[in-house]
Amino acid sequence: MKVGIVGLGLIGGSLGLDLRSQGIEVLGVARRDRTCELARIRNVVDAASTNLNFLSPADIIFICTPLTVIAPTVRQLLPYLNSETILTDVGSVKASIVKSCEGLGVSFVGGHPMAGTEERGVEAARRGLFVGTPYVLTPGKTSPSEAVEQVADIARSLGATVYTCSPTVHDRAVSLISHLPLFASAGLIETCMGEAEPDILTLAQQLASSGFRDTSRVGGGNPELGVEIARHNRTQLLRSLYQYRQTLDRAIAQIEGEDWESLERALSGDRAARPLFLS
Repeated sequence: MKVGIVGLGLIGGSLGLDLRSQGIEVLGVARRDRTCELARIRNVVDAASTNLNFLSPADIIFICTPLTVIAPTVRQLLPYLNSETILTDVGSVKASIVKSCEGLGVSFVGGHPMAGTEERGVEAARRGLFVGTPYVLTPGKTSPSEAVEQVADIARSLGATVYTCSPTVHDRAVSLISHLPLFASAGLIETCMGEAEPDILTLAQQLASSGFRDTSRVGGGNPELGVEIARHNRTQLLRSLYQYRQTLDRAIAQIEGEDWESLERALSGDRAARPLFLS
């Protein structure tokens, strides 16, 4: 089998490292010659190019680009594909991507490996990134079952746990546990930076420790990704943000009204529910 990867950043690079460790030939495409060179030096790929036609021999191609580039990349690849080539992506929003790609006459399987770090670029790629993480497949109406199973087999070979659902269901669920936390975390940082008293702000920055560090991590990440998520998953993200705002409004009302019993009951429920989201 030959695997192609478009986009040799953290996810694409880590994918290449793991697949090559299994003896699979990996062909990569990146925008810059320097990235291609680094990918070869780091053994992320067997060979790399800046031209998409380089991937014409690939049996399956992973598109590991930013969200807005996924569908255009599929269209650009069309002249170089044969009827058996399978395409899949790693984007964190699925409904808009699958809708754009499934009518193009190719075997496309939406995918979302839920793994990553704060680091970016091929230099951040590492083996074992996907071990023990969810890998969600969101086939469209035209996705061949054989193609879905091939992508699932590769995901399992990476050590990931495979889940399958519709693109819309994926986007609604991920808006709650991934996209909402990003904006809640960013809001925390923005709120702190809005402190009008310089001395208070300075002291807060000096005192910030594990609680702030953990809660602010995703909000201090890639701003371009945040905007892409908001654009491509706008409806579901807004739904989650409205729900979150209602929860905050309830807490404000309980504190303003000194309703400590209701507040404790809510916090106790939160403590009991948290393990349900952690494996």
